[in-house]
Amino acid sequence: MLNEGDAAPDFTLPRDGGTTVMLSALAPQKVVIYFYPKDDTPGCTTEALDFTRLGPEFAAAGAVVVGVSKDSVKAHDKFCRKHALGVILASDEEGDTCERYGVWGEKSMYGKTYMGIERTTFLIDGAGRIARIWPKVKVPGHAEAVLAAARAL
Repeated sequence: MLNEGDAAPDFTLPRDGGTTVMLSALAPQKVVIYFYPKDDTPGCTTEALDFTRLGPEFAAAGAVVVGVSKDSVKAHDKFCRKHALGVILASDEEGDTCERYGVWGEKSMYGKTYMGIERTTFLIDGAGRIARIWPKVKVPGHAEAVLAAARAL
């Protein structure tokens, strides 16, 4: 279980566009890492569009936004093209990064239990420490709240 103040686990993941993203290489920028369940589903699309819409404001605050799911790079590319997304989408198909961040776990919907990604956002400071964690995210207003925290950091 990660806590605010902990060192953020480093990762190198394939990303949309066919390159990779490495957390430690983004320093000294602030990094917003948002874990989401699945490309092109209603809540995940809204969240990605909200972060995209606020992209210039995150950049002005010295922050880069990275979305992480277990979808493939191919799925991420399709999702980005379809919705003109402006955030980095990293593919954690093996689930190692999701596990290290503690966002992979048991979920339930309509009485059925299954394993999946719990929508969670981490704000990482320029030194690679977790400054803020938003567990069990509700999408409306979330990107704005994260932006406010990034500006205050």
